[in-house]
Amino acid sequence: MSVLDSLAGTATAGTLYGIGVGPGDARYLTLRAAGLVQAVDVVAYFAKIGSPGNARRVVAPLLVAGRAEVRLEYPVTDEVPADSLDYQQKIGAFYRETATALAALLRQGKSVGLLAEGDPFFYGSFMHMWRRLSADFPVEVVPGVTGMSGCWTRANLPITWGNDALAVLPGTLGENELVERLRLADAAVIMKVGRNLAKVRRAVETAGLLSRAVYVERGTMADERILPLAECGTTGAYFAMVLIPGEGRRL
Repeated sequence: MSVLDSLAGTATAGTLYGIGVGPGDARYLTLRAAGLVQAVDVVAYFAKIGSPGNARRVVAPLLVAGRAEVRLEYPVTDEVPADSLDYQQKIGAFYRETATALAALLRQGKSVGLLAEGDPFFYGSFMHMWRRLSADFPVEVVPGVTGMSGCWTRANLPITWGNDALAVLPGTLGENELVERLRLADAAVIMKVGRNLAKVRRAVETAGLLSRAVYVERGTMADERILPLAECGTTGAYFAMVLIPGEGRRL
């Protein structure tokens, strides 16, 4: 066994693995994550209707022929407001059904690697499986490079200096609340931009931060876009965020 093999380890029967696959470039996977993608009995991943699944795309170079896969297709994503009753009912039912399906595999003694974009415990669907399954089955969470870390690195944008306080905000917040929270932060990352881009831009401008704000779309991926927020249109990509670097102590 090579040093890399020993570091990556093996998969244990009947265990659920939440595998953080990083921001989009497969080269940013940890050794443990890459090893598990190749070692688990079943690779499971979430995907939007009509999409191959972003997390699955990231690990595609590591998948071996014949590996069992389970595609978990969301009934809705950003086409329905996340705070609507319709969204919550559909997604809640989907998570319950998904947990039941994964539990069946685990009871069969299968090791299951559930892929998670970025880090599994950071705005990820994996958390909803962890909440439902961790009391009954062994679960290992494999941390990953967050999307925001990948994005500010690709944008060549140091995000916090000295005593800067960083705020991570979902773009789904109301416009006034975004403005209030941005005014309190030294530096900020706004996630879940997508169809909220116009609102996010207005909030950033109202908070007086537009000149520092950078829009990053599909950071670290082949079709990456990086530009000042002031030059953006009104609709962003699903995998996009806005970065506002701090201006703290520089020695």
